[in-house]
Amino acid sequence: MKEETIPVTKETVIGETAKIKIEGYRFVTMTCVELDENQVDVIYHFDENLQLKHFRLTVSKDTLIPSISVVYQSAFLVENEIQDLFGIHFDNLFIDYRRTLYLGGETIAAPFCKFTVKRTDKSAPAAVQAET
Repeated sequence: MKEETIPVTKETVIGETAKIKIEGYRFVTMTCVELDENQVDVIYHFDENLQLKHFRLTVSKDTLIPSISVVYQSAFLVENEIQDLFGIHFDNLFIDYRRTLYLGGETIAAPFCKFTVKRTDKSAPAAVQAET
């Protein structure tokens, strides 16, 4: 199995997604990872004959991210999930639940958006600090 990770920006993510669809890749899912108090990585996963491609979009939490549901309609579900769980917002969603996908009308603080790793020594990796 071969993998490739490609950095994208909010300006290029739709074009790159359209290009990869034309190449025959299917949309698998997306992952969101909180990097720190201000930034997240949104990682898009695609597959074509066991060849995986990932797009990595690093943005601030208040950035309005273009929805890839204009290319892959099925992406609306995981984009809504990321909105609910991380408080990130997607623009031009095919179907937008407005942060109520799981909550049935209630909007609460994003439960997965908790910056939990705190370094006291900026030069040492967090794993090393935890051991000391």
